[in-house]
Amino acid sequence: MRVTREMCDAALREISGRFAKLYSRLGRQSVPPERLLRALLLQVLYSVRSERLLMEQLDYNLLFRWFVGLNMDEKVWDATVFSKNRKRLMRGDIAQAFFEAVLNQAREKNLLSDEHFTVDGTLLEAWASKKSFQKKEDPPEKGSGSRGELLLRDTHECKTDPDATLYKKSFGGGFQLCHRGHVLMENRTGLPVDVRVTEASTAAEWEAAVEMLRVTTQGNGGTVGADAGYDTERFVSAAREIQVTPHVAQHTKRASSIDGRTTRHAGYEISLKRRKRVEQIFGWLKTTGAMRKLRHRGRALVQWMFTLALSAYNLVRLRTIEVQAAKA
Repeated sequence: MRVTREMCDAALREISGRFAKLYSRLGRQSVPPERLLRALLLQVLYSVRSERLLMEQLDYNLLFRWFVGLNMDEKVWDATVFSKNRKRLMRGDIAQAFFEAVLNQAREKNLLSDEHFTVDGTLLEAWASKKSFQKKEDPPEKGSGSRGELLLRDTHECKTDPDATLYKKSFGGGFQLCHRGHVLMENRTGLPVDVRVTEASTAAEWEAAVEMLRVTTQGNGGTVGADAGYDTERFVSAAREIQVTPHVAQHTKRASSIDGRTTRHAGYEISLKRRKRVEQIFGWLKTTGAMRKLRHRGRALVQWMFTLALSAYNLVRLRTIEVQAAKA
């Protein structure tokens, strides 16, 4: 945790200018945003289920107090006050700034490639019951189907979390209310370099992937590995338009959108092998990061927490790389 704390402090110093605008000038004393962010990182790193339990840990756990910056006899905040102050952090878009600050440390250590990436998405189960998915009072006349037909998402919505979508990943699976999280991973060290949260739909998966690649590569080209779900003409064409070579796994049940001009190169096989590392990220997020079942509602808040969880993953990954380098 000492190494993690040092990297966290360096990232906080880089974005310190953003915190000045977040301090409240009215009412009782608020939670300092730097301490609030450290506490939220601990919640992710130690799989603390709720903010109330997090406050209990801060009350007696000396490791937690040290990481956050609380003295041994300093009073811990009320859970309600903590939650309200977290909303102020959201308004400052601190999670994205912190994510980028952690990545800057990786760049300074020459750990990031700007050419080879992997993209994938995962379902994030919403904090809502299927019973809350009810018919809209005023459904649209024209639907979002391919021919304008009305689909279930056009006529119904979740009353608990309106941004959640009823979706199933495979034909044999069951429907669930969820969001979809997307990650763009750098292939050399396995660090996530971009993140998105969108509605749970197949089209959103391809669109988010292309958007992340466009922002990250800046038209300088590169390769992107992906599973067979991305082997479609729509994604392959969009990737090539932004000068990115799609190293997607070829679909076995229908005609593939890529051919021997792509698969004959040695880099294609390397990309497919590296691609599997993105599953480690999703596995960590859903077990340690407690993102299997969301604790927050609304896509903006889910995006904020998903980004912060990936920042925590990058801190853990950078710490591991540093320890391995010291042993070598």
